[in-house]
Amino acid sequence: MILCFSGTGNSRYIAKKIADELQDEIVDMNAKIKATDYSPMKTGRNIIVVVPTYAWRIPQIVSEWLCKTELLSAERIWFVMDCGGEIGNAAKYNRRLAEQKHLWYMGTAQVIMPENYIAMFGAPKAEEARKIVRNAEPAIMDIIAHIKAEQPFAVPRNNLYDRLMSGPVNPIFYHFFVKSDAFRTDAACVGCGQCVKNCPLNNITLKDRKPVWGKQCTHCMACICYCPTEAIEYGKKSVGKPRYHFEKIF
Repeated sequence: MILCFSGTGNSRYIAKKIADELQDEIVDMNAKIKATDYSPMKTGRNIIVVVPTYAWRIPQIVSEWLCKTELLSAERIWFVMDCGGEIGNAAKYNRRLAEQKHLWYMGTAQVIMPENYIAMFGAPKAEEARKIVRNAEPAIMDIIAHIKAEQPFAVPRNNLYDRLMSGPVNPIFYHFFVKSDAFRTDAACVGCGQCVKNCPLNNITLKDRKPVWGKQCTHCMACICYCPTEAIEYGKKSVGKPRYHFEKIF
């Protein structure tokens, strides 16, 4: 079974590639988290978690969901993390999570995909994004080969920088930067509610046909990047930047 969480489509694409090759099922963690569904799940022996990298680890909301959800019949777990740059020492925390779930840890693999975190960085334009995805294909196929053979992934890089970013920097980053206060809309907003639908934490409501953000934000960028009129901004940091979601470039 493949468990996938995706903000703007990168992880969803990787999960689908794996599912097609393994003829396996994808469970949408976005929907499970949005519905606060922690009911036990009947699974196969192998679990593949496919997620983006948030502050050099898997997203906190994914960790929380996995901790609360019983995975029946599961024995082994692989972690596949896409990122715009690096995953740091995420493997340490993934191993710890696997141990908490009493699952055999089969490793963590990194896939470089187009950046979407426009609250801080710039997203690539369409042609550059397509090139990044093409360059990611060998890594994805290598991941598939390891899972097919039921082999662990190679041990990822683990230097002082990686340990620092995934360790003390991760909680600091969440505390100071992962907030929804800066989200706003401009006159282009048509009140379509797409942002409400796409938010995995039910953090957005419509008031007078305009979105209002609450305090439970994970910075998945789904609201801002899927907005059909590009009416959402994150303060001044997103102004003029390309919006990115996977379906837009393919």
